Amino acid sequence: MKQLFDDVSFKCSRLVTKNYSTSFSLAVYMLSPSIRDAIYSIYGFVRFADEIVDSFHGFDKENLINDFENDYYKAYNSGISLNPILNSFQQTVKQYNISDDLIQAFLKSMKMDLIKLDYNSKAEYEEYIYGSADVVGLMCLKVFVSGKEHKYEELKDQAMRLGSAFQKVNFLRDLKDDNLILNRNYFPGVDLNSFDEKAKKSIINEIKEDFKIAYQGIVKLPIEAKFGVYTAYVYYKKLLKKLENTPCKEIGNSRIRVSNYTKATLLAQSFVTYKLRLVE
Repeated sequence: MKQLFDDVSFKCSRLVTKNYSTSFSLAVYMLSPSIRDAIYSIYGFVRFADEIVDSFHGFDKENLINDFENDYYKAYNSGISLNPILNSFQQTVKQYNISDDLIQAFLKSMKMDLIKLDYNSKAEYEEYIYGSADVVGLMCLKVFVSGKEHKYEELKDQAMRLGSAFQKVNFLRDLKDDNLILNRNYFPGVDLNSFDEKAKKSIINEIKEDFKIAYQGIVKLPIEAKFGVYTAYVYYKKLLKKLENTPCKEIGNSRIRVSNYTKATLLAQSFVTYKLRLVE
């Protein structure tokens, strides 16, 4: 039965999410069961594309990402793929009316990682973040608002700012691997070999402003999505605070993490705050 294969496909996307990101998986679990599978499918799609450009060293990455893109469109046009990640994603795209320009912008940023090592201008930096993070937030927003265009337009800007904040926090957290392993620098005008407190403070202030605007959208989300998104927001704010309190040299030499115990504590605190402040 096709339904059985579809169920297995969504379970594969869920497995990818749980194995690649415990924090994001926890946030998705806080969403309404009615929308979890769709968000898992989006994560599975973007994670596999990201893995191609970041992890598959020794393989033809350009060919792999092109095949991944072509296979997605075959899945979309035919309504099925034997790649369970693509099979589940194409169903979510259709169900929630996710526009193709978002998918193309995402894939463009992934391909940029194959050829660009430094983002020297603000315009390049913003273009990359839009494609690698903002549009992912917009894809998820389509699910959160059940494809309703008027609600999507109302929350679009805040969703993009939340995606930007998450991505910039990831850039700071992954500074060591991006610089030493992948030889990439996403921050324009910043020399990672002489990364100092002034540069770090400027980046963190930029992220704080993104979070401030993003929160205004979180409180307006439908009840099915609000707590899950708020959970992710709280986690990333905590990670940002930890990065803010970590010396620059340590950020450049190690990957800063939030412990599982702290995540559990944050979840409990988030639930109390959510009930007191965010529930309509």
